[in-house]
Amino acid sequence: MSDADFAHTDRAEKNRRDKAVTLARYAWNRGITGAELLAMTDDTRRRLARAAEVHPPRSMETWELAARLMDEKTAWAGKHPDHPAAVRTEADEKIMWVKPPVRSWLE
Repeated sequence: MSDADFAHTDRAEKNRRDKAVTLARYAWNRGITGAELLAMTDDTRRRLARAAEVHPPRSMETWELAARLMDEKTAWAGKHPDHPAAVRTEADEKIMWVKPPVRSWLE
């Protein structure tokens, strides 16, 4: 039996990147930031992955890659605001994934 690290083969890296791209697109279109994605609970991230129609990643490595991709897309969109790809198509769904902080009624 060999001690091969199948999680880091070229094929595994490609699969991880493909999944991260799908997750990043889904989350970015909903107005979620990379930091918000990483701050989600494991359960919420699993539900988000299923909503994006991918199997939930087994490791944080895929989520971290997705968060980086989202941050890169946000920076790109800021430089190209008139480009159709810079528009978040489902931003109204962010509330389903990221709850705003509860404000005190005294404020």
